[in-house]
Amino acid sequence: MVRGLGTGLDAVTIPRLQGLMGRGRVSAVEVTGAYLARIGAVDRKVNAVITVNPRAVAEAAASDRWRRRFGARSALEGIPVLVKDNVGTRDLPTTAGSRALLHARSGDATLVRRLRAAGAVILGKANLSEWANFRDPASTSGWSAVGGLTKNPYVLDRNACGSSSGSAAGVAASLAQVAIGTETDGSIVCPSGTTGVVGVKPTLGLVSRAGVVPISAEQDTAGPIARHVVDAALTLSVIQGRDARDPATAEIPAGQPDRYRLDRGALRGARIGVWRLSGIDAGVDEIVRRRVADLRTAGATVVDVRIDDSTVSDDETTALLAEFKRDINAYLAATPGRHPADLAGLIAFDQADPIELTYFGQRLFTAAQASPPTTDPAIVAARRRATSTARRLIDDTLARDHLDAIVAPTNGPAWVSTLGHGDAFTGPSSSTPAAVSGYPDITVPAGFDGPLPIGLSFIAGRWSDPATLSLAYAFEQVTHQRRPPRYLPTSPSPQRFTWKPPASSPGAFAR
Repeated sequence: MVRGLGTGLDAVTIPRLQGLMGRGRVSAVEVTGAYLARIGAVDRKVNAVITVNPRAVAEAAASDRWRRRFGARSALEGIPVLVKDNVGTRDLPTTAGSRALLHARSGDATLVRRLRAAGAVILGKANLSEWANFRDPASTSGWSAVGGLTKNPYVLDRNACGSSSGSAAGVAASLAQVAIGTETDGSIVCPSGTTGVVGVKPTLGLVSRAGVVPISAEQDTAGPIARHVVDAALTLSVIQGRDARDPATAEIPAGQPDRYRLDRGALRGARIGVWRLSGIDAGVDEIVRRRVADLRTAGATVVDVRIDDSTVSDDETTALLAEFKRDINAYLAATPGRHPADLAGLIAFDQADPIELTYFGQRLFTAAQASPPTTDPAIVAARRRATSTARRLIDDTLARDHLDAIVAPTNGPAWVSTLGHGDAFTGPSSSTPAAVSGYPDITVPAGFDGPLPIGLSFIAGRWSDPATLSLAYAFEQVTHQRRPPRYLPTSPSPQRFTWKPPASSPGAFAR
């Protein structure tokens, strides 16, 4: 409990904190101290934080001094933020979970510069699936050689999904007010849905990727993870914007808002398509049914839609392998410090390291190394087909029924983590069309399958982030489905469906 807060950290929002700090009832030092105490008391159960910033209290004190002299620089003034450990920070290690980067010296990613300029407190770095789940298809989500295994705070033997596992689990466990995650396909929305928090994968190009360890410039993005939609929207407004270091940001429309006006009545009169993905998990089906009823009660017109994204994945994987080799080689070449020079060096490092290959191999690494260059006609065609097909799936669905957004279950119930045996994904996943198209995807807590959270994703067209955030906010305000985790050691609830990538495919689920 923070003096003057009047509520626990789990329920407090950034606007509430700003009001208290603005009136002098709470300081940034106190808020930061409370989160550091939570990390000390709770993270031994969850293992979400890979590095704590030893200067966090000093940063908070500097924020308090600035506020007293000049007022708040932004809505994030004095707000403690966890940053995924593939996002560059000048004063903390940036390892992507790999021991190969322990001695790399990264500078601040552009989004971290923006957080610092806004007065945010960098609380530390969050654990992740090593290399953002792009080392081997049999990886265990949430495990890295540097950070170990992140656990789901709702049921500790269940997986937190990945690759932004530490960012999502850390926010769910109230170890930070907000966190930064990254996604190539599912890596923000899956862990957010699985741990019962809000995750925003923005339109590709809205947030600069400069200084972020890459998989592919054609799909990667960073975005906020929070317990409340308003906090995610405020964080996105700070980290977004054009950046000469990332050409994709040049495509941000001139009129794109940099502040988000959330409308709790946004569902009234809205047309929402429902992609049910039914028949995979009965518990998820029932949650979707109830939330669709809530959408109607809130004034939305609901239309059932079908989206067949089965043709996207093969082309996506083919393109990603080549793009990863291109982009990771460029990242390593530009990063000072002692580390392997390129992907071939990473492969050799892992083969010689006593820890890296303990639980799974590096088939994605070796497939990427053997991949032709991104200029190869087959790769160019695969990328063109993947992106155009994914965009057409969303654009045509929205246009056909004059929809404002599509909703779909984000995830199934979290599966039991089994190091050395990969992931046994349960239930549906809706991340691929938005991920491959580069369109926004926002997951909001939608209910529980037993003790395990299920999210509902709001997916819409390119650059429609403001309207989609409002719809997500209105849904949150109508449904109020989030509740704090209980850190159960295990759950007897049955796993009704399990799925693994085919052995013939090098693809991963949440990258």
